[in-house]
Amino acid sequence: MNVLELTDIQGYIIRGYAHMQYSKFVLFRTTNAVAAKQWLYRITGDITNATHVVDKTTLPPTHLNIAFTAKGLVAFGLGEENVQTFNPEFREGMTTPHRRRILGDESSSAPELWNWGGPLNTELHGVLMIFGKDKSTCYDYYEKLKNEYAGFLEELLGMDGQTLPENKEHFGFRDGISQPIIKGSGKQGTAMNMINAGEFILGYKNEYNVYPDSPLLKQVLGDANLLPSDAAGSGLKDLGRNSSYLVIRQMQQDVEAFWTFMNEKTKNEDGSLNTAESTKLAAKMVGRWPSGAPVTKFPDADPGSVSDDNDFGYQEHDADGTKCPLGSHLRRCNPRDSFEDDGKNESVRLSNRHRIIRRARLYGDPFEGSPVNYTPGGEVGLLFNCFNADISRQFELIQYTWALSTKIKELYNDPDPLIGVKEELLPGQEQNFTLQGCPVNKTIKGLQPFVRIKGGAYFFFPSITFLRYLTTV
Repeated sequence: MNVLELTDIQGYIIRGYAHMQYSKFVLFRTTNAVAAKQWLYRITGDITNATHVVDKTTLPPTHLNIAFTAKGLVAFGLGEENVQTFNPEFREGMTTPHRRRILGDESSSAPELWNWGGPLNTELHGVLMIFGKDKSTCYDYYEKLKNEYAGFLEELLGMDGQTLPENKEHFGFRDGISQPIIKGSGKQGTAMNMINAGEFILGYKNEYNVYPDSPLLKQVLGDANLLPSDAAGSGLKDLGRNSSYLVIRQMQQDVEAFWTFMNEKTKNEDGSLNTAESTKLAAKMVGRWPSGAPVTKFPDADPGSVSDDNDFGYQEHDADGTKCPLGSHLRRCNPRDSFEDDGKNESVRLSNRHRIIRRARLYGDPFEGSPVNYTPGGEVGLLFNCFNADISRQFELIQYTWALSTKIKELYNDPDPLIGVKEELLPGQEQNFTLQGCPVNKTIKGLQPFVRIKGGAYFFFPSITFLRYLTTV
């Protein structure tokens, strides 16, 4: 096992920045690459790395990270020949006709309607990720940086993000619990969640025990001596070591539609609200209770206290899905030991080849939904971020094969109830959620979309070494 070069890895991959309660993501294009690279050279030392900080009282009040689109790398001078060595999904972007289909970006989630990243916004070069311990600290840091880059980075859009107490998202559920732990990062977790670094960070072996494809320096530009050699043995300089691919999706959450649906499907015979059953149905769809407690361990009621419990599988105590339904969001996006029917170990091995590291920030006014509180004052949602070394095998497979597919396990008309529901159906097509039961299942019919995509893009999240190199091209 390789020990990770933490000082060369941008921190947001490994550290969730839980202490950074506020963030501002600045989407930008460069109007003067020479000046932009000079500025980048000056701030490279300020980029937050992945070094673990034991004493949290010594943490700085702000963090800073940066990522680039394929067009951004060209604009900064990396050269088309070198950019062509990057992951094809990254180069092509999120809005090709093929990618729209596999991501389900149709109807009101169509890229033409996006606030950013769509075909009408083609000049996106990168994102500056600014974090602060609170809103005023974050904004002070943002204003300082903005004064520095104002003449050569054009802001296309600024997206504010924050966290809620207990890390709740707007539907009202504790989020960000099911995270893989990268081997060699210094962090420890359950054996099921310890994943080879190469699933998320280029330059290290992945769960296939091979090095993931990494971009290489085909056309020698700048100071190539700054770059490491390709660990896979090509003899070329490696542009990707200690880097990752970052997916950002702006996901609007329709909290009112979510809880209205749950309330309508669980109301008492006299038509009155049944808050306990409404919450239970929502938890069955999510796979966790609002506290974060896993439904497979607590199938009947929320135990109440805040839970980060991620130490569980399905095969031994819930193989048939009678506790946590087979079609729940949690179970679909990480099948754990129930991927296949040929044993727990094999299922875990296969599941771990499709994991992502998720990071999310809330946008809109703070709001925590429930059966009796479901009308936020304005638009709310998630700035979903995830890291992976292979966009196709990880993020896109989860979305297309596990979330959008209506045929999974013994299910036939069941998409992921949170992120897989379509707005427009073919004649006779159904979208249901099935609660496995004994002796018979219960079908919740007529699923509605609760999430819409408002923007998105694929980014290269480079190593700090790459950032230094980029300033020399």
